[in-house]
Amino acid sequence: MALDYCLMVTGPAYGNQRASSALQFSRALLACGHRLGTVFFYQDGVHNANRLTSPSSDEVDLVRAWHELAQQHQVAMYVCVAAALRRGVIDSLHASLLKLNGENFQPGFEVSSLGKLAQMALSCDRFIQF
Repeated sequence: MALDYCLMVTGPAYGNQRASSALQFSRALLACGHRLGTVFFYQDGVHNANRLTSPSSDEVDLVRAWHELAQQHQVAMYVCVAAALRRGVIDSLHASLLKLNGENFQPGFEVSSLGKLAQMALSCDRFIQF
């Protein structure tokens, strides 16, 4: 029986294992025939949406890997707007509103609020935090 999963990622792209484990878990559950509807990036997890990361050639590029997963499997990638702005991860709309020069938001991610997190948690069979 296929289940609908939602994930919340609170670990940064680099610095600890949480985001990498979440990505590996996502791939495994999709390979087993389950569905992954949404991933919500919160707290330091918002760094997974920073397109300006530049890992070494022998490291996994987590930012681009999340983007590829989203495109291949139609997974919505939401980023908490307050946590992102606090950590300098900013989309073009908020950069314009705040009169900042430039943005660093990876395509495929979307800014959202904690209301979206509550909504997605209520709509899935399994909610898992990394």
